[in-house]
Amino acid sequence: MTNKKVLLTRRFPEIATQMLKQAGFLVTTRDTEEPMLQDELVAQSKNHDAVLCTLSDKINTDYIWQNAHLDVISQFAVGYDNIDIYEANKQGIPVGYTPDVLTDATADVAFGLMVATSRKMFYLHKSIIAGNWTYFKPNSNLGIELKNKTLGVLGLGRIGTEMAKRCRGAYKMNVIYHNRNRNAEAEKQLDAEYVSFDELLRKSDVLSLHCALNDDTKGLFDHSAFKKMKPTAIFINTSRGLVHNEADLIEALREGEVWGAGLDVTNPEPMKPDNPLLQMENVCVVPHIGSATVETRDEMAKLAAQNIIGFYNKQGMAHIVNPEILK
Repeated sequence: MTNKKVLLTRRFPEIATQMLKQAGFLVTTRDTEEPMLQDELVAQSKNHDAVLCTLSDKINTDYIWQNAHLDVISQFAVGYDNIDIYEANKQGIPVGYTPDVLTDATADVAFGLMVATSRKMFYLHKSIIAGNWTYFKPNSNLGIELKNKTLGVLGLGRIGTEMAKRCRGAYKMNVIYHNRNRNAEAEKQLDAEYVSFDELLRKSDVLSLHCALNDDTKGLFDHSAFKKMKPTAIFINTSRGLVHNEADLIEALREGEVWGAGLDVTNPEPMKPDNPLLQMENVCVVPHIGSATVETRDEMAKLAAQNIIGFYNKQGMAHIVNPEILK
């Protein structure tokens, strides 16, 4: 196996490099966390047998066509919409990913954004820095309470379920959800109610997105969707920024069609520092940190490395997007 070369597209947690080297691979690493330019990514990959990449790497049709020799691609993320799976299938390249391990970390961020948005914490923190904390104002800086409100979840999978558990436990929130398929276990465990998409919009006091990005969800939250929501509702997105139309969200907040928003993902990413959302009183934005804990990122690195090691050792990939390729 020592003749197999693995490219790490940026500086990942060290455990990934250690595992691959210990397994006998020749590993090419980078000294920076900055993404490669596309031409460099394509050129470097041509000299390797496997690639360990992440969401901001464009593993598109052209990339795969130019690197059809690759044995395996392993993604350091639970999402893989940056990878052309159709083209990977055509070229017979298995694609690994890292689900499950970031469930709690991402649910924590969604829950934190909900609480912070409901009490305008980010805006009020900045007001202190600006010197605006002066005297007690009985009718100013008012947020909204969450107890006994209705949590709506779009995508009641692993992360959505953990978000719902937190909301039930902390605030006794009622849970409604919309999925492509019903989640019988969550309905039993959380007394969650399955509703149509329009009902989800109309009934949710907090609407939290935990769906995949695909043709059905891209741009799903646009002007039409926001107009159907409660004017007292909080919109939370920790899934993918492209699920919401950012210009429409800004307009909905300005027009009072939605009360507040908490975002871990933006459209586009990275968000520009002059984005109006960053100055809004009832908006909280963080820079896509859903998986950003030491423990979670290390586990993601382990899984990404294990996918490559397992493929070459004929043990199988623990987490694979396109398992039909290995048959």
